[in-house]
Amino acid sequence: MNPITTLTRAWLTRSFQPFTFQNEYDQVLDYQDCENLGLYVHIPFCRSLCNFCPYCKVRYQQDLCDQYIDALLEEIHLVGSQSCNRKKVTSLYFGGGTPALVANRIKEIIDALNEHFEITEGIGLELHPDNVNIPTLQMLKEAGITKISIGIQSFSDKYQKILGRHQIDLEGIKKALHAVSFETVSMDFIFALPNQTFEDLKADIDQAFELGANHVAIYPFIDFTFTTSQVSALPKKEKRKLLDQITNYCLDQGFYRSSIWTFSSHEQAQYSSMTRDNFLGFGCSATTLLKDQFKINTFDIASYCQRIQERKLATSLTIRFTLRQRMIYWLFWTAYSTRVNANDFEHFFDAPLQNMYGFELWLAQKLGFITKQDDLYEMTLKGAFYYHYYENFYTLAYIDKMWGILKNESFPTKITL
Repeated sequence: MNPITTLTRAWLTRSFQPFTFQNEYDQVLDYQDCENLGLYVHIPFCRSLCNFCPYCKVRYQQDLCDQYIDALLEEIHLVGSQSCNRKKVTSLYFGGGTPALVANRIKEIIDALNEHFEITEGIGLELHPDNVNIPTLQMLKEAGITKISIGIQSFSDKYQKILGRHQIDLEGIKKALHAVSFETVSMDFIFALPNQTFEDLKADIDQAFELGANHVAIYPFIDFTFTTSQVSALPKKEKRKLLDQITNYCLDQGFYRSSIWTFSSHEQAQYSSMTRDNFLGFGCSATTLLKDQFKINTFDIASYCQRIQERKLATSLTIRFTLRQRMIYWLFWTAYSTRVNANDFEHFFDAPLQNMYGFELWLAQKLGFITKQDDLYEMTLKGAFYYHYYENFYTLAYIDKMWGILKNESFPTKITL
């Protein structure tokens, strides 16, 4: 474990107790009273497997895919039927993998969720650039999709080759997006690739908005230990310069910054599956976050389907939070939006933020990481970079280790982080 994350965790949780995930779970989930509850559905199928991608995925096979979707529908009803009434939720997001590969069954999944949940803020879905065509987009829109996110990574042939991707059909994408409209059209890009420059990223962002996007996400390249990618990320100093340059460019363009690395042409165009107080996850590798626990489903499709056929949840691991651990989790992912409202914290935990972390907030202001106006704390450019820097440590120290184990073991006995 990296000493930076270990010491930071011990300080902020006021305990040397590690994050311990056990091979156990609650069959009945206590989500009925959760506010700001989101939904996530994982579709783990791809036509081809990108070697830099860390997410749970397998090569598409129609028979296996149909079996998986059938199990997914059962899981939705298994969890959803635990509530007497339709539970109001903020949003629904389909991730993967490549969810658009099952475009013909997306409506079936949404209909199943609508039996148990009332979705109030729209439905998002991720697409590979090859999926951006008029028939697929029309099918998704008719199913109820209101937001789409296209995994471009880079328009540059140079970086497409580095990432093992092929050339993108720009005219085809532009034509399809013009023909079928969505509330949010987001395009994802990777930054901090070898020798990448501000001009490279600026060209990507300009091209995205020219093609029809109203939102862009610029994620840092992270070298997960269990992927086969040979790509090396930029050094820290160059990465910070690049992040500052692209942030300043987007702000100068008048774009709204909705998170550390997402920008949109107007505030209403938003796409994020991460910043929810609580969420329910369905499918392989999907996670569920509730008031006092976090659980993650098995990564193995066969094990997932078997568990669901037995009318049991496919949970692989669960952590029971201490109060301080839950506070840190809430603060970490809320800060992803670059702003934390003290009133929201107090509403969620029934405790004043200043009382719990007053010294840390004072220190962050003194170091130039955040500014404060009334009850709102906002990150500076410096703070955003160091959030990203720590998030990189967190990812490699926690997520990398956990996912690496779960990719090889369906139901490990315990993981201590």
